[in-house]
This record gives sequence, structure tokens and C-alpha cells, in this order.
Amino acid sequence: MTNIAKLEFLALKSSGDNYMPWTANTKRHLKSMGVLEAINENNTLDDHNRAKADVFIHKHIDEILQLEYFNHDNPSVLWKELKSRFDHQRDSLLPTARVKWNSLWFQDFKKVNDYIYALLNICSRLEYCGQIMSEADKLEKTYSTFHASNIILQQQLRLQNFQTYSDLNTNLIIAEQNNELLMKNHQARSTGSLAIPEANIAYNNDHKNFRRKWEQGRGRGRNYFSKAHFSGRNHSFKWNNNRGRGHGRGSGRSQKANNYHAN
Repeated sequence: MTNIAKLEFLALKSSGDNYMPWTANTKRHLKSMGVLEAINENNTLDDHNRAKADVFIHKHIDEILQLEYFNHDNPSVLWKELKSRFDHQRDSLLPTARVKWNSLWFQDFKKVNDYIYALLNICSRLEYCGQIMSEADKLEKTYSTFHASNIILQQQLRLQNFQTYSDLNTNLIIAEQNNELLMKNHQARSTGSLAIPEANIAYNNDHKNFRRKWEQGRGRGRNYFSKAHFSGRNHSFKWNNNRGRGHGRGSGRSQKANNYHAN
């Protein structure tokens, strides 16, 4: 059976896997409700406010934990019980978070947001374990794990001397968006340049056929009207090309005939 009540955030699992973010979210909401003091031992809140905190905490633990702590109506006692049960994970989280931090590389992610999520998730776990990563640590982690093909971008970003990691994130996202737009424009241009209209194909084919026939006819003309065929005095030919009508010396040599008529 699932908890059908509307939750402000993910309920605490009976395995305690999400205990770290659960405590942060619970404290934040209890503070906004004005009842954060209810989880402290020997608090001075009245019964009404303690009940508000108690209902909220029970609402945000899974069904198994709800059954197990059904009779706990004091929020400070319930909070202490959950802490003693799950807070030991801090010792096991730290070495795991350190390994993930060391193996985190910017070049391993296809999207900038995916990298940002992974980095901040690791940083929150380290902070929960008492190891806070500074802005300089986050910046250097990103710069030093760029792919070699993006070395120019890395150098350009370093020169801007960002003081906060959020400023670097903004520029990385803008660079990613510009690169995607550039790739889309390149693909559209490449596709357009490869498309050949059918009319152009037909025209090119007709032009090639005409050229081939003209070359063949030109070859037959040279062979047929050679000196061997026109060695007799009674044979004559005239130009049917207007450009070949000149009678000056060498005019016939400089012109090309389209048609010949032998008499």
C-alpha cells in the first residue's frame, strides 16, 4: 500500500538511503511552519505546535516506518530515534563521496546540466559528512576535466576569472546552446546543398547527350572532308556559316564550319 497523501518531498525510506536530504528538507519545512524547535529535546512549544510537527514528520516517512513508530507522538523523541537509526551512514557516505568526486570528469557527460547535477549531488554529500567543497574546488574540478578537444574553450573560461561556480555554469550552458544551434544550421545547410532538383538533372542529361552527338558529328566531318577525299580539281565546297564568308588570307583557317556541301 502506497502513501497517497500529497508530499512536499520524498518520504524517508525504511532503508535510510535518502536520510541525508530528508533531514534537510524536513528541517526547512518545519522552520517555515514555525515549529522547528519541536525536534529539540526539552523544547517549550505548546501541544498544538508539537502536534503539527509530529503530523508532518509521520507524513514524510514511508509506510513501514509509520507502522514501526506509530505510537511515537512526541516529535523530539521520533527525531532522535530516526537519527540514531540512520545517522551512522555519515561514516560510510564520506569515502564513497570522495571516490565519486575523484572520478568525476566533465568530459564524461553529454549535457552540461547532467554534469552540474552530479557535481552538486556529490558536494552535498561531502558537506553532509563535514567536508565542504569551496567555489575554487568546483571551478578547478570542471576546468581540469575538460576534453582535450575543448582546450580553447577551457582557456577562454579561465581568462574570465569566475569567482562562483554558478557563473561558470551559466557560461557553459550558453556555450552548449550555441554549439547545438551551430550544428543544426550546419546540418540544414548540408542537406540543402545535396538536394538537386529534377529539372536540373534533366537539363544536365540533355546537355551531355547533345555534347556527345556534336562531338561525334565533328569527328565524322574531319574524317570525311579530309584531303584524301578532295584531291580532284572538280570538287569544291563552301561555308554555310556567316563567319566563314571572308575571302581574306587565312580567314578560312580561323573559322569553323557547321555544315559542308560537296559538289
